[in-house]
Amino acid sequence: MAMDLLESASAFPASELISNIVFTIFDTVKAANEVVIHKENFKRFSIHLDKISFILKSLSKEEIHNPESLSKALNALDREVQVAKQLVFECNSRSKVYLLINSRKIVSRLKCCIEDISRVVSLIPLASLDINSGLNREISELCQKMLDSEYQTAAVDEEILEKIETAIQDGNTDRSYANQLLVCIADAIGVSTEHDALKREFEELKSDIESAKSRKDMAEVLHMEQIIAVLEKSDSITSAREKEKKYFEKRNSLGRRPLLPLHSFYCPISLDIMVDPVETSSGKTFERSAIERWFAEGNNHCPLTMLTLDTSVLRPNKTLKQSIQEWKDRNTIITISTIKSNLETGEEEEVLQSLDKLQDLCLEREIHREWLKMENYIAVLVGLLGSKNREKRKRVLIILSLLAMDSEENKEDIAKEDNALGSIVRSLARQIEESKLALELLLELSKSDMVIGLLGNIQGCILLLLTMLNSDDVEASKNAHELLENLSFLEQNVIEMAKANYLKPLLLNLSTGQESMKITMTKTLAEIALTDQNKLSLVKDGALHPLLQLLLKNDVEIKKVVVKALLQLSSLPENGLQMIKEGVAQPLLELLYCHSLQSPTLREQVVATIMHLAISTTHQQAEADWISLLDSEEDIFKFFSLISLTGPEIQSMILKAFQALCQSFFGFTIRMRLRQISAAKVLIQFVELNTEKVRVNALKLFHCLTEDNDFSNFSPHITEKFIKVLLTIIEASDEAEEMVAAMGTISRLPQETHITQWLLDSGALQTILACLKDQHKHASHKKEVTENSVQALCRFTVSTNVAWQKRVAEEGLIPVLVQLLVSGTPFSKQNAAISIKQFSESSYRLSKQIKKPSIFKACFKASEIGCKAHKGTCTVESSFCILQANALDPLVRMLGEHDVGTCEASLDALLTLLDGEAPHSGSKVLADANAITPMIKLLSLQATRLQEKTLIALEQIFQLEEVKNKYKAMATMPLVDLTQKKDGRLRSLAAKGLAQLGVLDKQSSYF
Repeated sequence: MAMDLLESASAFPASELISNIVFTIFDTVKAANEVVIHKENFKRFSIHLDKISFILKSLSKEEIHNPESLSKALNALDREVQVAKQLVFECNSRSKVYLLINSRKIVSRLKCCIEDISRVVSLIPLASLDINSGLNREISELCQKMLDSEYQTAAVDEEILEKIETAIQDGNTDRSYANQLLVCIADAIGVSTEHDALKREFEELKSDIESAKSRKDMAEVLHMEQIIAVLEKSDSITSAREKEKKYFEKRNSLGRRPLLPLHSFYCPISLDIMVDPVETSSGKTFERSAIERWFAEGNNHCPLTMLTLDTSVLRPNKTLKQSIQEWKDRNTIITISTIKSNLETGEEEEVLQSLDKLQDLCLEREIHREWLKMENYIAVLVGLLGSKNREKRKRVLIILSLLAMDSEENKEDIAKEDNALGSIVRSLARQIEESKLALELLLELSKSDMVIGLLGNIQGCILLLLTMLNSDDVEASKNAHELLENLSFLEQNVIEMAKANYLKPLLLNLSTGQESMKITMTKTLAEIALTDQNKLSLVKDGALHPLLQLLLKNDVEIKKVVVKALLQLSSLPENGLQMIKEGVAQPLLELLYCHSLQSPTLREQVVATIMHLAISTTHQQAEADWISLLDSEEDIFKFFSLISLTGPEIQSMILKAFQALCQSFFGFTIRMRLRQISAAKVLIQFVELNTEKVRVNALKLFHCLTEDNDFSNFSPHITEKFIKVLLTIIEASDEAEEMVAAMGTISRLPQETHITQWLLDSGALQTILACLKDQHKHASHKKEVTENSVQALCRFTVSTNVAWQKRVAEEGLIPVLVQLLVSGTPFSKQNAAISIKQFSESSYRLSKQIKKPSIFKACFKASEIGCKAHKGTCTVESSFCILQANALDPLVRMLGEHDVGTCEASLDALLTLLDGEAPHSGSKVLADANAITPMIKLLSLQATRLQEKTLIALEQIFQLEEVKNKYKAMATMPLVDLTQKKDGRLRSLAAKGLAQLGVLDKQSSYF
């Protein structure tokens, strides 16, 4: 990096010093970029150092006339850069939490460093150095920028530091505060909130404390120990077991009797134990609220010493406050540890008093509830729910609710106690006050997934909740509804709710309730985990009409709730069809096109609902009822146009919707209109962009649009890149349906020369061969892959381009086609026969003529017979001969297939043997291959075109006398039957056949 500096050392004595500074700056900048937080400050710091490095390197190239004064300045700069390096390296060696809690100090040191560096850079004797004015100006500007630059603690860091200071000053921080503070710290330093990750960070912080101790920086040590004391109250730093261990160590060291408060704990004014003790200018301590009230009454002297006070001076007495809290905690722990026996063995009144005391303690501080948990109060309290005393049960329900709100673990511990949930549910059926308390407890417990799973199985629970749902007590009704909503997230609970007729009151309130109740019930419908049967029942019983009314409201928040409910209901095709019938589609489309629709989630849910409706149009009932979606060309255009304005998720759903519509009863109209609006161009672009999720669905829709062989709006948009992408998908895609669509698209592309050439140049033949030979890749879709591959091959085997045919033959595809004639599906057989037929059309002109040997050679060598059909020298690769390819027998067998298309394709292939200069040879080959009998049977099929082809072929074949005589009897009756048909062309051809067989006179009226 600084070789240019070293090379000029002899010419400039200070260059070695400059080189050292540049190297130091390089190390410092590199380390600064690795500091994990305060990134903006360190980035600004690095930029300034980089500029200094650049200037120093420029300075080294100047001619210096006063090196001594420059060396002094450089030495000073070297010292300051070393200080900066030490700071940066120190920050890199500290834990992330340390860097955060020392943010202010680090930022202050950074600012001091850059100011000191700016000062020494400005000491460079520019006036005495003969350097260019541009460099001089750069140095001056840089010094000013360094002085003006702002280094400050990030706002989020400042907020955290303030929370930490508040917690330290308060000295009474609870677990919830520590948990929230810890989440903020984790977000700020970029670490996971998982227990192990946070534990590791704070172990590193403790190492930093030890380092501070070794430096004898006791102020820093005390500060960090105070912070750790606050954060150790969180669940993520200290496990429940560790907290429990500390608690019992403390509890066991306290004795059994509470201590009386010290005299100093009392406020001299109020005579109550102080909560927030403050010291006045007289040195006496009072409760803050009491002394402030004293001053407010006009007094300005000390109540004890009568000395005049500075009323603006009230200093918190932290030491006394901490002592009072420690005394309170000690007595509370003793109280909690001894009161449990009173609950188990005490008299009624004593038990009630103990429960009141526990309730007060639980309300007072969260840590008290933790201590109750550690003392295993949950089991004792749950046991008291079986008491006959209503007041006991009510107090227990309140205390359990307070414990449940603290943590997931407490909720689960309550639910796990024997018969706990059953006892709480029984309280639901009791007097209203106890019932409401039980409902509040159940609602809190239902925030746990484990409890939700248990609650639905408690006999009578859901029925009781349904009863309370229509209670006159608004709060009880609201809580019952919320609890049912929580329960509905599990399908098994929904089944129980359906059995208890929960859906009926829901539907009733949705239809006839007040506006607010309709919205509430719609929210429930949107969130509840409905079974398919429930979804069907709701739509059948009239849920759509009130939902549609709400959808037409102008309130966007209401629309969000309604759309979410419709999305859930529309997931069943039967419901989707009903929704289309009731006119839900048009308001959804209008909402989608609304320019004021700013909610991405709402837009996504609207599109998802329309996608469900589109899928429902492929249901068999849609065809029976003539149900369609997106009837107008405008709707199709507007809905399709959205894919250019949205993200991948919505784009994929729009494409899926159109795929479904293209396959519906009205699919031809949808496909035609999509082609008319040049959808192919957009789809090709999506396929070429290679965004996988969108690409797959765009390709599937493009494949749908090729179904009708209408390429009027296709060809101009098909590119060589598109061809290559299709082949890449076939070779590399892990999604079988995408591969099938890609090969299907290739099989249907326009039969244009340049497209075929692009395919050949891109290796399409090798790709097709691999698809036909690989029996394992995408085995579940092997049928579709094979059918599309064979269909795609047909474009390369046309007899008008022998060069293409030879490419196919050279790849070894003819034997594969012949094998498909035997083992393929009817569609594969049909297309394989088409390719064989196209090959065979070239065979006569490609078959090499056999030269007659001279008389002399004929005496010593047997004459070459040649191909029985083509009378020349044939091979599979050179003349594509059917006989040499062993395709004759499979083609003959295909004449007996049930599929008419397969029969016709095989007949077309066989009839190529009748072409050329020796049709009699072809006829003889067909006769020898036993093809005549199945051909005659084709005359009885109800397929006019096939019958006509067969009649023309038999007329040619029967020109061989021996063949005619052999099959006359078999052919007569089918020919006679055809003469009775209405089709004049068939009647005439059949009559000619009968005349050829001698059955009819050639002057017959049939001609």
